[in-house]
Amino acid sequence: MRRDGLAVLIPEDELRAGVATLAREIDRDYATTGMVIVCVLKGAAIFTADLLRVLQAEVHRLEFVRASSYGGGTQSSGDVRLTGTLDPSHLGGQHVLIVDDIADTGYTCVAVKNYISGLEPASLRYCTLLDKPDRRAVEVQYDYVGFTIPNHFVVGYGMDFDERYRGLPAIYYFPEE
Repeated sequence: MRRDGLAVLIPEDELRAGVATLAREIDRDYATTGMVIVCVLKGAAIFTADLLRVLQAEVHRLEFVRASSYGGGTQSSGDVRLTGTLDPSHLGGQHVLIVDDIADTGYTCVAVKNYISGLEPASLRYCTLLDKPDRRAVEVQYDYVGFTIPNHFVVGYGMDFDERYRGLPAIYYFPEE
């Protein structure tokens, strides 16, 4: 199905199944400890909400950090700006799970992990819905990956192009790129 010249990369039903699989993996690791989830805004908001609905492990707190490196373009600048409502006092000594929408260059992962590591959590893991390894510019470790995708600029399910397409229910790409 095409929408606005977009082509479907991951349909809704596959997304739901992928989120459920990730939740089971996370539940195994956090069954006895629970976790604080840090959602990387804006792109991971819908994914985080869906993940929260299916997790069985206790979520002690939900925090948010905003990371931006794209501006209005389709390529990361490599300069990641972190802002948001993250309360550092809630992370020290806690088991923290960072939830992100897409692993692209790796710059966001490094910036967010470095910041949160400095707050001395008991443990720190990183979950990404999508992994685009062909774009990796820095070496990083992702603990949970929903889908590995080719090098397309994707939108939908919270991800945008210049703030458009976030509400689409599946993952789409621009076939002309």
